[in-house]
Amino acid sequence: MVNSGIIASSISQDDFVQRFGSDGLSDDITGGIVSSFTGGAIIGSLILTQLSDLYGRRAAIFVGSILAILGGALQGGASNAATVIVGRVIAGLAIGLLSATVPNYCSEVAHPRIRALLAGLQQWQLGLGFVCAQWMGYGCSLVRGPLSWRLPLAFQVAPALILAAGTWFLPESPRYLAERGNEAAARATLEKLHSDQKIVQSEYTLIQQMLEVERQSRVGWLDMFRERSYRKRLLIACSIQLFTQTSGINVINYYGPRIYGVLDFSTSRSLFIIGIYGALAQVYNTICIALVDRVGRKKLLIPSMIGMGAALCVNATLAHFFIDDASELGERNTNALRASVAMNFVFSVFFTSVGCLSWIMCAELFPTAIRAKGTALSTFTNWASNLVVAQCSPIALSKMGYRYFYIFMAFNWVAAAVVYFYYPETQGYTLERVNELFDDIVLGPSDSYPASDVTEKGHPGKEPISTVSGLNSLRSTDAVRPAET
Repeated sequence: MVNSGIIASSISQDDFVQRFGSDGLSDDITGGIVSSFTGGAIIGSLILTQLSDLYGRRAAIFVGSILAILGGALQGGASNAATVIVGRVIAGLAIGLLSATVPNYCSEVAHPRIRALLAGLQQWQLGLGFVCAQWMGYGCSLVRGPLSWRLPLAFQVAPALILAAGTWFLPESPRYLAERGNEAAARATLEKLHSDQKIVQSEYTLIQQMLEVERQSRVGWLDMFRERSYRKRLLIACSIQLFTQTSGINVINYYGPRIYGVLDFSTSRSLFIIGIYGALAQVYNTICIALVDRVGRKKLLIPSMIGMGAALCVNATLAHFFIDDASELGERNTNALRASVAMNFVFSVFFTSVGCLSWIMCAELFPTAIRAKGTALSTFTNWASNLVVAQCSPIALSKMGYRYFYIFMAFNWVAAAVVYFYYPETQGYTLERVNELFDDIVLGPSDSYPASDVTEKGHPGKEPISTVSGLNSLRSTDAVRPAET
């Protein structure tokens, strides 16, 4: 995510503006450079992710890293704006592919007790990328010449090279290997991942049971919308990604520089503040991924969404009564402006849980056969809504001013209600046991993960019925059924 985080400071450098726009960068060129990355990510998340099912998780990650290397090299060595845009599109394809594949891989190789930790490391690494980009942008703002923008844009090649070289030292997903019929390799991989033979046997048994069910019912793209349980999964995965973008994080990013400008902060000082903002966010991410497997998903999401709405409400009030009105009178309330900057930092604290869990939940909701398809659609939702919000926010801020904050305040509070009433709690479940939360099937018992424990936790009033190959389906012992989604 160095690419996504560095572009704002790069295109503001004097040498970049003079080289690619004699009288300044036109809105068309600026918009093309910025939005081309998101456009590439949309395509990559929806189409290229099929590589994960065809050739394996490692191969998909490797292809993504090669695309990132190519995209970064084109941007860093660009001699015209068209080359920058092409490089941004290719880098976007890479990020779209990687952002959908990496959480899947992490969830499929992780022990249930640390699955959220490993999947949450995706958001942690995204945050680290932004921190590196922000501080590099600040450092390069202190120098002149082409180095001020070529170095940051070319630097993104470094982590991509490390990823490309390190991918083949990682084990392949045991669930992917089992799905492809390579059961010996799947079991060998599980033995490398887990030292406890009981866990190895349990995981292997559950994977085999789940694959047997999936072989009896092949699932295509349209089936994900037709089947009630798959549709519910898809709605949850896509909605959590949508809630991430409608949280207002991009409003904070857009409105922050405007506040810094009113405060008469120089470009370097503004970038310095943004760097501190990103560094603190990384600290919050670290705390969040350490807690998520202990506290649970919903207990972190709901306060996070309520807090973000409250922070935006305070910001809107400050803008209404102390910033916008004062500006119309030719005055400037610096205390209110500083308070608004402080609220951006408060917002960052609350956003942490949503940012981390948006990737964790998407990776653990879907069964193996449709996991790549499901995460592809949810990641597509993320990037598509990102593009809409990014394109609309500057116009909306100009036309609506502080009122724009109230829209995202409402989004956050509605999202909190949706999570409370409709989201399942997946803490502590294996990937195969998560199916029981959606009334699909109850798998047979195992030594490490007894079916009865999970059934009692997720489905009071239901008992397992034996079917083929030790598999179980659900039968309700009463008349109560979940609402149709």
